[in-house]
Amino acid sequence: MPAATIDTDVTLTRASARHVRVTPQKARRVVDLIRGKQATEAVAVLRFAPQAASEPIRKVLESAIANARVSADRNSEAFDERTLVIQSVFVDEGPTMKRFRPRAQGRASRINKRTSHITVIVAPTGKASEPQPRRGATKTKSAAKGAAKKSTARQGGTR
Repeated sequence: MPAATIDTDVTLTRASARHVRVTPQKARRVVDLIRGKQATEAVAVLRFAPQAASEPIRKVLESAIANARVSADRNSEAFDERTLVIQSVFVDEGPTMKRFRPRAQGRASRINKRTSHITVIVAPTGKASEPQPRRGATKTKSAAKGAAKKSTARQGGTR
């Protein structure tokens, strides 16, 4: 079996923001909009997205672009912002701040103020590998629909 070759010239540049006060679930909805897109296009999408989580994600993306520019200057490489592609972007759960709200009859209910760790990795177009699938994603929607049709066809139908 041939060994997989690894390109060592790939210049991946990353940026991350930790302890961002937005819930990971809401941030992942916004991150799904830009995964695998060109960096400049993703900035435009985030600039006009109505979700509140788009602002911190846009700032992290712009920071990753700036980090790529600094890395290219340090290595004396040509840099063009339009060639950058988002190779990987993910949102991890940060620490949860627990607060309590007074309720009726002397009770108290807990309020969880969740935080996120946002990470964006960009790479030049020619050097970027296949975009990483989302964590936990096993099949594409079209493959899942095809599998569902096959399973009902095997059962012989109900009519």
